[in-house]
Amino acid sequence: MTETAEHRSWTMSRVKSKDTTPEMKVRRLLHSMGYRYRLHGKNLPGKPDIVFGGRKKAIFIHGCFWHGHDCKRGARISATRQEYWTAKVGRNRERDAQNVESLEQAGWSVLTVWECELKDRVALAAQLAKYLGGPSSFGLPPPASSGRSS
Repeated sequence: MTETAEHRSWTMSRVKSKDTTPEMKVRRLLHSMGYRYRLHGKNLPGKPDIVFGGRKKAIFIHGCFWHGHDCKRGARISATRQEYWTAKVGRNRERDAQNVESLEQAGWSVLTVWECELKDRVALAAQLAKYLGGPSSFGLPPPASSGRSS
């Protein structure tokens, strides 16, 4: 069945930019690892999906198709309006690079997590832990005392 231009436009307009399935998977993983963070840095270039303000670290979670990753899914081009989609993804890549550069110039460290990387949860957890270091104990109660004094 061939989709009409109007239906395709309607379908694409429903694609979310926040709280996407890949973003939610990364957020749940980070939380399970003990990390606490802020969402959608409104005052930062590109509005990173996950922000660790005290660490000056930002994470973008990119869909492979939308942001032109070099994996199999990212290399796909829509069968309809190929010129449009090639240009659109190219602009997205340029914008992403500019946002990363702006953040780095402001002293931030940036990590991009690609949708295809979510398949291997163990490898992703290791990548996140390496990037972030240990979770902060800030805001957590002190360890329980054994009751002994020295």
